Formats: sequence, structure tokens, C-alpha cells
Amino acid sequence: NESKQEKPVQQGAVVKAKKPRIDAVDGCRFALVFPIVVAHFARFGTKNPTLLKLLTQENVLVGGFFVISGYVSAYTSTELGKRSADEKKLANPELFFWQRVMAYYPLHFLVSMIFAPMFIWTERQFKAAWSTIGFRAFLNFTMLQAWFPKEAEIWNQPTWFLSALTFSNLTMPTAILPAVAGMSRKGVEKLFAGLTAVSLLQKLSYSETARFHSNAFNQPKMYPLLWNLTRFHPFWALIEMVMGIAACREVMLDTPEDRARPHMNPLVYFAAAFSSLALRVTPYDFNDAIIRGVLFVPLWTKFLTSIHRDGLSSSPRPITKFFSSKIMSSLGGLAFPMFILHGPIGQAFYKKVIAKKLWGKPMPNAFFPFYLLICLLASHLTNEYFVKNKAVGAASGKVAAFLASITQGMLKDA
Repeated sequence: NESKQEKPVQQGAVVKAKKPRIDAVDGCRFALVFPIVVAHFARFGTKNPTLLKLLTQENVLVGGFFVISGYVSAYTSTELGKRSADEKKLANPELFFWQRVMAYYPLHFLVSMIFAPMFIWTERQFKAAWSTIGFRAFLNFTMLQAWFPKEAEIWNQPTWFLSALTFSNLTMPTAILPAVAGMSRKGVEKLFAGLTAVSLLQKLSYSETARFHSNAFNQPKMYPLLWNLTRFHPFWALIEMVMGIAACREVMLDTPEDRARPHMNPLVYFAAAFSSLALRVTPYDFNDAIIRGVLFVPLWTKFLTSIHRDGLSSSPRPITKFFSSKIMSSLGGLAFPMFILHGPIGQAFYKKVIAKKLWGKPMPNAFFPFYLLICLLASHLTNEYFVKNKAVGAASGKVAAFLASITQGMLKDA
């Protein structure tokens, strides 16, 4: 049948390079989210001060998520082996932005609505005025909380990440992706170095004002608003996201000679990144901002580029096979719902005013493994029946298209 025969490529036609799927990245997400889930409520799982210092470094780990977000954005929206963005994907920047937002907003909205009575009741127990509660509800549902250092951890605390991510996504289709995609391999390497320096400068600024070393566990932070600006502000999140974009573009611009060259085992960078957290229990216990900017984020980024290259090789190393495995890909799929759900679930079991009302007192240390299992189960069910739901996806697509139509010209003149 002639219609089924392979048609010859016309002379002079441009054949677009096909991007292989990077399965390992999904598994990498779980390697970040699980210790973050543990960190937020670790004090209810152990009283060992050394363990608590090791396990409560969520402000370091979250930088890895911004890097991954940038990495994936670059891989899906720029051209492989060419110094250009994917013009088709970025042709309608408003649609690009709203599609990104609607990939995570529905679950944020659902969880906020389900737990809103608990959040509001808790605020009233602390005599919060209805005007304050209304303002915080507005910030939560519009995902603007990261811009307000006093309100960044309102309601579902981890969702400040979505607030910062939304600003970063706003800049992607017109200001960031086309510019970085147009850079040479040497250019993106220099960009990464420059962004690392800017990020470090900000961390040093905070540290010089407050302190260079970590606080004793549960000790109040010095200059808490400045600390919130350091860890939550959307601009610094954008810096880390662009670092991920630059790193991905470096790999995407590899020549055949670059790919044939021996590369470092990804395990080296993975171990180095997580070993940096152990500085907390040494005399070099620098604060989370320093560890994040100087060690964890650069090493985690090197791990991503290394596992990306290794996954493209003919014989991937064991760590690459592990993170690319079906079980790790499945667990990686739970990373987003787990990130959103663990906060409210943890509040129900451990926030004193809520737990006392529900159970008589916060749950004991022995319950902590069951809390983690509940988070995993709830995330699995949410992923299967909401995140993957085709009706939800279709509705989200329609909302994104509508919002793009009414904001046409916001990011790019017609």
C-alpha cells in the first residue's frame, strides 16, 4: 500500500532532531521531595538533635526543584543541537504561560478548598481578624504569597514554591528561553557561572547581616523577614531556574565528539550534593542559604547534566538505570501531589491546636512512619484519580486557552 510506504525526505528539507525522553529526571524528583516531606515534620519523628540537624534542610533541597523545573522547560521548549528555541511552542507566549500554570493550579485549588475550613479555623484560634484571613486567602488562591515575606508560609506552607514558580514561568516564553537558547555552549557555561555568583552574593548578603552558620534547632531565625526574602523571593527562584535552563542547553548542544568523550559517573555528583547536607553536624555548619548556593545547587545541577548524558550512552551506569526504572518513575510521578498534600496532612496530625481538637494531642514519634505512608497513599490516589484524570486535563486546557485569549498581548505585541 503506497500510503503506508516510507516517503523519501525531500532534498533540502530540514529534519528536526528527535529528543529522547529523559526517564531519570522523574525519579530524581522523588529523591528531592521525600526528604523535604520528612524535613517539615521531622521534629515529630525523633528527638535526636543530630538527626534533626541533618533532616531539617528543606530550604536547601527546594533549590533542586527550581533547577529541575528550568531543566525540563529548556528540554521541552528549545531545539536539540541548534541555538534556537522551539518557535512553534513559543509562538503564543500567553498560552505557553497559562498552560504551565494550569498544570499545577488545579491541584493547588482543590487542596486549598478541601482544607480551607481547617486553615481558617486555625487562624481564628489565634485571634486573626477576618480581614487578615481574607487577605491570606487571596494570596493563597492567586499564588502571590512568595512576594510577601510576612505571609509566605500561610495556609499550606510549601506552596510558596508555586508562587515563585509562577513568576518564573511568566518570564520564560519571551525573556528567558529564546535568549538562553540562542547562546553558544561556551555562553551557557559562562551564564551558569555568572548566575551562581549572583545567587551567592545574595546569600552572603543575608549571612553578613544575620549569621553565616546554622541556627540551633528550633532557635528563632535572626532577621526572619530577611530570611524569608532570601529563601522565598521569586527573583532568586528565577535565578535557579535559569541555571537549570543553562545546564540543559549545555547538554543539548553537545557535539558527537562531546557525547563520545568519557563522562563522570552521576553517582559522584549525587553523593557530593547530598553529602553537603552533612556539614550541618560539623564545625563547618554554614546556614542553609550558603549550603544551597555554594554546594547543593551547583552539584545537583552537575548531577542532572551527568545523568542526562549517561542516559544517552550505550551503557548507562547503575544509578542512571535506577532513576530511570519503572518504580522510580512512578514514585517521581507522586512528587508533585506529595509536595502539595504533605503540609495539610501533617498539620492535621501535628499542629498542636488542630491535633488537640482531632486526637487529643499531637501524634507521638512512633506515628511518624505512618504519617509518611499516609502521604504516599494520598499522593498515589490523587495522582491516579485527579492529576491523571482526562476530564481535569481537558478542563485545565480550556481554562488555559481562555486565559490566554483575554491576556493576549500581555507578553508579546501582536
